[in-house]
Amino acid sequence: MRFVIQRVSRAKVTVAGEVTGEIGHGLMVLIGIGSEDTAQDVTSMVDKLVNLRICADADGKMNLSVLQTGGGLLLISQFTLYGDCRRGRRPSFEKAAAPDRAKELYDLVVATVRKTGLPVGTGVFREHMDVELVNDGPITILLDSK
Repeated sequence: MRFVIQRVSRAKVTVAGEVTGEIGHGLMVLIGIGSEDTAQDVTSMVDKLVNLRICADADGKMNLSVLQTGGGLLLISQFTLYGDCRRGRRPSFEKAAAPDRAKELYDLVVATVRKTGLPVGTGVFREHMDVELVNDGPITILLDSK
């Protein structure tokens, strides 16, 4: 499982001209599900995500988690995080999970994050999405369950 986490001052996702998810200050997370990922990966990745100390404290230092700041999370599925470009000019996505399994685990990520009580917005699985964000910092972190 791969997360690309960006600390944002605001972010939103639009599908077919309709906003499906929007947050103010918090984390925008692109989520890639791999073919070998399990519910255990979801548990550990979500725990790491919500407790990752990348939010600014009163002195502007990265000492606080999104749980501590009460920020929002915008969770967006993105299978292209498993694109392998080592050969040729067209990415291979053979290590990405099959769509049914990926949706199951993506939905589990969303449900697990919602249990924290933090504001959560989402994109729409397998739809074309327009994502807008203002990266705060800029801060971008990569997490990989493997």
